[in-house]
Amino acid sequence: MQPFTPYQRLAAGLMALLQFAVVLDFMIMSPLGVMIMPALRMSAGEFGTAVSAYAFSAGIAGLLTAGFADRFDRKRLLLFFFGGFLLGTLWCGLATSFVSLLAARIVTGLFGGVIGSIVMAITADLFPPAQRGRVMGLLQGGFAASQVLGLPFSIFLASRFDWHAPFIAIVLFGLLAALVIATRLQPVNAHLGAAGTGRHSAGRHLLQTVRVSRQQLAFALTALLTTGGFMLMPFASAFVVHNVGIPLDHLPVIYLVTGLCTLVFSPLIGRMADRVGAMPVFYAGCAITIATVAVYTHLGPSPLWLLILVNVVMFVGIFSRMIPAQATLAGVPAPEQRGSFNAINSALQQLAGGVASLVAGHIVHIGPDGHVQDFGQVGYVVIGSTLVAAVLMRQLVRGQPAGGAPATAPSR
Repeated sequence: MQPFTPYQRLAAGLMALLQFAVVLDFMIMSPLGVMIMPALRMSAGEFGTAVSAYAFSAGIAGLLTAGFADRFDRKRLLLFFFGGFLLGTLWCGLATSFVSLLAARIVTGLFGGVIGSIVMAITADLFPPAQRGRVMGLLQGGFAASQVLGLPFSIFLASRFDWHAPFIAIVLFGLLAALVIATRLQPVNAHLGAAGTGRHSAGRHLLQTVRVSRQQLAFALTALLTTGGFMLMPFASAFVVHNVGIPLDHLPVIYLVTGLCTLVFSPLIGRMADRVGAMPVFYAGCAITIATVAVYTHLGPSPLWLLILVNVVMFVGIFSRMIPAQATLAGVPAPEQRGSFNAINSALQQLAGGVASLVAGHIVHIGPDGHVQDFGQVGYVVIGSTLVAAVLMRQLVRGQPAGGAPATAPSR
């Protein structure tokens, strides 16, 4: 396997830091839901709306930025949107009502939803195809770290103070991350010299990206892969506490163990995707996901060890789908369309997630005792979307690459 250069390791680490902050900001809504809903007197539908508001605004922002995403240095674009994301997160930390929290999530989504697409574009620019499985594993390690470190610490802060505290902590961490990126990351502007960049209007550039049939297939795959997380996460904490019977103060243990295991397995999954190919790893992940989602969403009162075991295996399955899929998607667009492609891809991901959260909010019902009803129906929808995604992934891999070699990463 082709080794990373020192600068590539630095860049991958910085991108993982961003993943950590952005993913934590979204994921923290799930475990805090059991605190936020009674504190702000929110129903399950209102909480689902608050979660989906981030996704819908992120999707709209992605579509609006897609036309000009390839016209700027990706580093500057990243810092601009990350700054707006931190302001939105600060607003979340100051919210005192459903309306103010909803508005804060909308603002956070407008900026935060674009960050993931910029990270993917930078990754595709700096890492050739032979390295992308491993770097996607490292980026997913940022997701895992948000569980290992972020979620338990956030729940501790929320328990020690109140549910606002974790958002303030994310802002403080984000300011440090922004400083490191501003001083250590080199400009990412090699795509500006590619043929066709900047020659067309933003609208036409967007249309040219959408018209490519293989990229349309990639967009559909991303939307389906998103469904699972956005449908299960919003009500996971309430389900675990009230249906499975796990005490609220044990939630940090669940996230800690699951995150540690994911942190270990993510790089291994990435290496496996580089060694044996994306498809075998992806199919294995689909099979594991289907089996564990069926078990997880139908759990009744259970011991802590069983819930943790099911949760760990389920996340291994989810990451075994996401890592090879992301490595494959990174090679779909040409260099001069990577920013636009990833912005649209991220927008559709967020919009699909928003729809999934709303649908889940209308499928499940919270009983007077907090019991989450009809959660198993959500599991069936996730299983169906996983099966369709497996078919689309096969068609995508069979297609011909869109072309365009990745830019050479700086050597230092």
